[in-house]
Amino acid sequence: MTEFISWLFNAVHSIEPLLRDLIAFGAIFSETSLFLGLIVPGDSVVLITASSLHGIADFMGLMLFVILGSLAGESVGFYVGRVFGKKIRASWLGQKIGEKNWELGDAFVHKRGGVAVAISRFIPVLHSLVPVIAGMTKMTYRTFITWTVAACALWSGVYVSLGWAAGQAWQTLAKDAQWGGIIFAALLVLAIFAGHLVKTRVEKAAEKIAKESLEQ
Repeated sequence: MTEFISWLFNAVHSIEPLLRDLIAFGAIFSETSLFLGLIVPGDSVVLITASSLHGIADFMGLMLFVILGSLAGESVGFYVGRVFGKKIRASWLGQKIGEKNWELGDAFVHKRGGVAVAISRFIPVLHSLVPVIAGMTKMTYRTFITWTVAACALWSGVYVSLGWAAGQAWQTLAKDAQWGGIIFAALLVLAIFAGHLVKTRVEKAAEKIAKESLEQ
């Protein structure tokens, strides 16, 4: 365990900061683009790249790239929805996503407007659908991006901070060759479990708001 974690952290630390930031940008852009969020683990890439941060300037640089990647991906989804939304919804891919998810997204955006855009950043499936649906409505891009900036900044801050904290913890624990890896792995499991509980609560609360919009 210790050897693998050491190899992983050393590999990440060997990447030039600019290349590392570009990798994070590409991963999060892919995750937030049309439907790619269903298969691309952008959050995992952000956590791993953030583990190699060396200071506040480095932290702010990665934050900037992650936020820009998120905004670029969300913007692509918005404009794809504006131009091709109806065709995508009627396509094979749109049907695979499920009409119920489309209807839920429709009601969410129409009832909640910009709030739906912000909250959807934390809801699986809807995260990929809402930008497209927002583009299909009369919502202006200015309204869309304003709410998106707030959500993406919050999301990015949380994940980059967690990755940085993990990297700092490992550097401290790695000094103990016998128990360092085991302790770190245990802490990592606890962090993932705690994060999962928080994420689940946020998702359930957000989904409840979305379903209430559908019922109204």
